[in-house]
Amino acid sequence: MADPTARFKRHLDQVALDTEKLLERLLAPAAVAGERLRPARLLEAMRYATLGGGKRLRPFLVVETASLFGAPRRQALMVAAALECVHCYSLVHDDLPAMDNDSLRRGRPTVHKAFDDATAILVGDGLLTFAFDILSRPQTHQDPALRVRLISALARAAGIGGMAGGQMLDLAAEGRYAGPKLNFDDIRNLQAMKTGALLVFACSGGAILGKANRKELAAVERYGAAVGEAFQVADDLLDVEGDSATVGKATGKDMAAHKATFVSLLGINGAREHLKTLVRKAEKAISPFGKDAEVLKVAANFIANRRS
Repeated sequence: MADPTARFKRHLDQVALDTEKLLERLLAPAAVAGERLRPARLLEAMRYATLGGGKRLRPFLVVETASLFGAPRRQALMVAAALECVHCYSLVHDDLPAMDNDSLRRGRPTVHKAFDDATAILVGDGLLTFAFDILSRPQTHQDPALRVRLISALARAAGIGGMAGGQMLDLAAEGRYAGPKLNFDDIRNLQAMKTGALLVFACSGGAILGKANRKELAAVERYGAAVGEAFQVADDLLDVEGDSATVGKATGKDMAAHKATFVSLLGINGAREHLKTLVRKAEKAISPFGKDAEVLKVAANFIANRRS
């Protein structure tokens, strides 16, 4: 059997390629039924935001978890594309001057720099709604009830009790709004919403698509929660130790803003130890699936030790 690390890299690259091709088709110039036309500038900016960048980690998690339950790959890629639209929308809006005010993303100008603020806002609006358009299509799954489950799960992961709510808490953590100083549990809640919610959906979405039972769904959700927190701890470490050329975005911003992060609360060594604990949690959560989950175990280590 192939080395699990080699299999992971091969699977990650293949999902990235397949997701790219699918998004390119979905974001084609031709209008579909129910649309009048697709304005060229908005479409160009939406494609700029979604194509040609990123490791496609979230789509990878969708496809890999779906495969645990025998869900067709073509359906898993539809869910993955929808999730990637939400993720890319969040990056476009996060980069805006009113939010994080970043000029670099994935090593190139952010959308509002490459186009303008108004276009960037519409790109986010367009990608968020397009995600639910994708999930609603029969190509995602023939069962309307299952499509509704996916739509509901992604909406809650992205909304007030998930990513959007987490972003609000993050702005408060920067001191923009009055509130108490955050402790470790506060940071965990904030990041479980802002970053972790979509990563949990990446796992649960694949499981829902594959009609996992309640126990199986809970296992992949525990895995998703652990890797979601690990992703953020690694991100906090990159902000302190990484360089912008490698990371692909500005670094040192959290420290400059005196933001409460895992690193500011635990220190660099403490954050690294916490990462090890999270990887063990992820591996334990997915262990009931045996050898079928080996690639997901490697993915947890990859997330914890990433450099960009």
